[in-house]
Amino acid sequence: MRALQLSEKGLEFQSSLELAPPPGLVRVRVSQAGICETDLQLVQGYMGFQGILGHEFVGVAEEGKHSGQRVAGEINCPCGECDFCRRGLGNHCPTRTVLGILNHHGAFADFVWLPEANLHPVPDSVEDDRAIFVEPLAAAFQIPAQLDLTQYRDVIVLGDGRLGNLCAQVLALHDRNPLIVGKHAEKLARLKSMGLQTAMLDEMTETSVADLVVDCTGSPTGLPTACRLVRPRGTIVLKTTTADEGGPNLAPIVIDEITLVGSRCGPFPAAIEALAADQIDVLPLITSRFPLEQGVEAFDVAQAKDQM
Repeated sequence: MRALQLSEKGLEFQSSLELAPPPGLVRVRVSQAGICETDLQLVQGYMGFQGILGHEFVGVAEEGKHSGQRVAGEINCPCGECDFCRRGLGNHCPTRTVLGILNHHGAFADFVWLPEANLHPVPDSVEDDRAIFVEPLAAAFQIPAQLDLTQYRDVIVLGDGRLGNLCAQVLALHDRNPLIVGKHAEKLARLKSMGLQTAMLDEMTETSVADLVVDCTGSPTGLPTACRLVRPRGTIVLKTTTADEGGPNLAPIVIDEITLVGSRCGPFPAAIEALAADQIDVLPLITSRFPLEQGVEAFDVAQAKDQM
């Protein structure tokens, strides 16, 4: 099959990769897949992953109870038997694999294999262009799953990229009126056209201005900036993962008694329901398309500042 593979030699397109189907998993024919900031970080060495990249996709199940149906797939594949799994925390199973990220070939290929329990049918009303956003949108819905948003008056989303855009829309859907702070005028203009508040980062000269700050920057500078903007005893939701190994100064978290919430994967049903109800606008986030054969070029383009 065709695949986009990361190895010690870097990212390469493989025209005829031979893989043995993993036992007990369902084969899905991939229709479309999206490049994520995490994918870009993986190419830079994050997690030390080698294999087929890609974890945001829509495809058609070719086996199992969803056979013939379009599906999106959760990325964490837990063992189902450990203490974490028995407590309903399979996303934190210590022996889990993670699609296209940890010991599990991903979706930048003709086929991907996942446990049947990971697959969620996509309704006909949600076309492929919107269905590829189920996974990152679910990550945005993890914020209201973790926090009682009614406890926060002033909310800032740091980062005007795709995840920042989705998180801002989800927060607005939950009756918060977030201020999106970013560095790119054209991306902020896209958000402003949706009725959301925006500001350039260099305009944010005040400190301690928000009760809740969501870091979607994808940059090591995100957390220090969030610490500057959050009020004492406020909350920072950290969505950023990077390949950078240098840690920030954590003293402000102690001094200002800040609550730091790590936030990763989220509920697929909430994301699918919101897309089916046209509550979240994702189509403007598609800025380029490539056939799989041009996957390496797609990664180069995805790093440009004007791309979502």
